[in-house]
Amino acid sequence: MIYSKEFYLDTFERKRKDLSDTFSLLVNIPVNATWKQNGVTIAGGHGNGDATNQLYRPFGLFVDDDQTVVIADFENHRIMQWKNGNTTNGQVVAGGKDRGNGLHQLDRPIDVLIDKETDSLIICDAGNRRVVRWSRRSGTTQGEILIDNIVCWGLAMDEQRYLYVSDWKKDEVRRYQLGDKNGILVAGGNGKGGGLNQLKSPHYLFVDRDHSVYVSDRNNHRVMKWVEGAQEGIVVAGGQGQGNALTQLCYPLGIFVDTLGTIYVADSSNHRVMRWTQGDKKHGTIIVGGNGQGAGANQFNYPDGLSFDRHGNLYVVDNENNRVQRFSIE
Repeated sequence: MIYSKEFYLDTFERKRKDLSDTFSLLVNIPVNATWKQNGVTIAGGHGNGDATNQLYRPFGLFVDDDQTVVIADFENHRIMQWKNGNTTNGQVVAGGKDRGNGLHQLDRPIDVLIDKETDSLIICDAGNRRVVRWSRRSGTTQGEILIDNIVCWGLAMDEQRYLYVSDWKKDEVRRYQLGDKNGILVAGGNGKGGGLNQLKSPHYLFVDRDHSVYVSDRNNHRVMKWVEGAQEGIVVAGGQGQGNALTQLCYPLGIFVDTLGTIYVADSSNHRVMRWTQGDKKHGTIIVGGNGQGAGANQFNYPDGLSFDRHGNLYVVDNENNRVQRFSIE
């Protein structure tokens, strides 16, 4: 059978789109969406500890297509996985062999993502100043070093499988081809400061389909967007000083950007999650939390990493409550 040029082009385009969807969690959330104000604990929530039903100061998380959640369990030096529907016990999928720098160990992991092409975890192994990869295949007992000598915090991957890593000591974000140890500067790198070409302790990252990099610029109390190739960023949330007004953020951490370009940010020291829409960059709205610091179902104690599943349900790491909360979209 002879196929036309158009058939091959169409097949290529569909494969390219499938690949894009594989790496970018494309979430269509209506601009006026609301979420239930009481979260449901889907991981941890049993005090701090190292049992499989516990977390100890969790930080970043990643939500897979099937609503499996992987969590950087910082003080337990391990990555935990919770499958959808099992809110009792998680599974150790990397580390958990005490704190150390062996290839079978982690030291205070801060962020994690799933590389679906290789079915592996990519982990910011912060205490060891390295980024490591662990296969998700059963029987895996150690990882491999991808990047070393980096004070990493946030991780993101685009549809071409370039890896983006924030270095909060160098106040920069670099993009790496897997296997490359040096990377290319894509944000910051002009010293610590509050200029549009600077960052001040960049933490979490998000990369959109246009390869724009969003950075939670923690100590500048703002979220920055760096368009691919730009020499400076754009303030897209906060940037009005430290505070709790709707125009302000206070040590922002986890970020997520939906297909409309709406920005969701864990406003950690205000104990709330905020939404900043494309059309209104002056102030955000509180979507969950904002009810004071606490352990109630409608409260946070320093929210950290956040993400969404494909249905628009919101997942938030509630750091000092040692739990992950899911807020259902209404």
